[in-house]
Amino acid sequence: MDPDAVAKAFVEHYYSTFDANRAGLANLYQEGSMLTFEGQKIQGSQSIVAKLTSLPFQQCKHNITTVDCQPSGSGGMLVFVSGNLQLAGEQHALKFSQVFF
Repeated sequence: MDPDAVAKAFVEHYYSTFDANRAGLANLYQEGSMLTFEGQKIQGSQSIVAKLTSLPFQQCKHNITTVDCQPSGSGGMLVFVSGNLQLAGEQHALKFSQVFF
């Protein structure tokens, strides 16, 4: 299993789901999962999806610039993603970065 290929496939799935149906991300999180968003710590699948679906925009498109992957010693992966977020009706894209473990 190539870690870079796994990370790329995960990132493509995550952001295409985020852009089309944020509630569909629920199965990617567990009750022990944590999202830290602008200093706020949110734990559990339902709470994370509630936060993501409550963001103040309905439509968006993520354009991924980089996907950097590093296997961890515990069998997991650390994935760093950066890119641009285009909101519907906005002329300029926003920069974003996100880390997954």
